[in-house]
Amino acid sequence: MECTVSWTGAAGTRSGMGFVAETGSGHILAMDGAPDAGQPALGGQNLAPRPMETVLAGTGACTAYDVVLILRRGRHAVQGCSVHLTSERAGTDPKVFTRIHMHFTVSGKNLPEAAVERAIALSHEKYCSASIMLAKTAQISTSFELVSV
Repeated sequence: MECTVSWTGAAGTRSGMGFVAETGSGHILAMDGAPDAGQPALGGQNLAPRPMETVLAGTGACTAYDVVLILRRGRHAVQGCSVHLTSERAGTDPKVFTRIHMHFTVSGKNLPEAAVERAIALSHEKYCSASIMLAKTAQISTSFELVSV
């Protein structure tokens, strides 16, 4: 896996903190820093997600992918899966994640609660490399709700 990240600056002025990542699979991801009122040239333009937001979003996608895949492999009629992530970061550099909570909403027909609970646990214990990696610095908790369709 590879990725190239390039600083874009703001509108070609080479100020600001915008970046574009080109992934090895050929996709583009824009990121930007938060505006810094104290030193505008050092802050972003708020035109894209922050880099750490993309880490959190990627982790959510990684675990949701696992949950859907595990349920499908178990021949369960999963029709939807979303995960809402909330986090806390350390107050000093490096500002690593210290707590992450993931709340899953899983919808489908006759989904057994135990199967959803097991899928989430398997993701966090065995399959989701992103959440397993973040668990080195963050306390990760999960919850879920089932929606019958």
